Amino acid sequence: MRIILKLSGEALAGEKKTGFDEETVKRVALQVKQVVDNGTEVGIVIGGGNFWRGRTSENIDRTKADQIGMLATVMNCIYVSEIFRSVGMETNILTPFEVGSFTKLFSKDRANKYFKRGNVVFFAGGTGHPYFSTDTPTVLRAIEVDADVVLLAKSIDGVYSADPKKDPSAKKYDEISINDVIANNLQVVDMTASILARDNKVEMWVFGLDEENSIVNTLNGKFNGTKITVD
Repeated sequence: MRIILKLSGEALAGEKKTGFDEETVKRVALQVKQVVDNGTEVGIVIGGGNFWRGRTSENIDRTKADQIGMLATVMNCIYVSEIFRSVGMETNILTPFEVGSFTKLFSKDRANKYFKRGNVVFFAGGTGHPYFSTDTPTVLRAIEVDADVVLLAKSIDGVYSADPKKDPSAKKYDEISINDVIANNLQVVDMTASILARDNKVEMWVFGLDEENSIVNTLNGKFNGTKITVD
């Protein structure tokens, strides 16, 4: 089985809300190690929100703001990759643009080579272009490397009919189709990523990262989130 795991930058910051919380990242690393040791191939995309949210500033050109965001994801992947290595995994970081000797350029062949070696592959730098959130490269890389499913590890434990923090009556879905996600503008991922997932039949599972052993449990059938279907 091959999965793409999307981690939010904010979730990795823990209670600090910015930068890194090493204990949080290590807990993720130990879970991923269990998954990899059981034979699952893992690709990872990390958001950059623990460092940069350029859309909140009106004083910076959108293209430049997005470029800063792409570099934030590179920093995140370098850091998280090293924590993964510290618990015994082999990792590689691929980007769609040159970052000196820090990363290697993305290609499907290169990613597949690393997967076959049992390496965890980090996909950093987004699509390499502005006007895309990290949701889009998450689904895009899943399509390109023929992943079986996208796992969305979030600060919320699934897909709801409304924001449960604002609406206590919001209904949580155990399963929902991508067409309903799009029609109801539920914003699980951005609209570009949703349409990519629909058109290329990429299933997504949404769950709470903070739940104990959530990644391992999700892949072992003890799933407590929402499955977004594409049939």
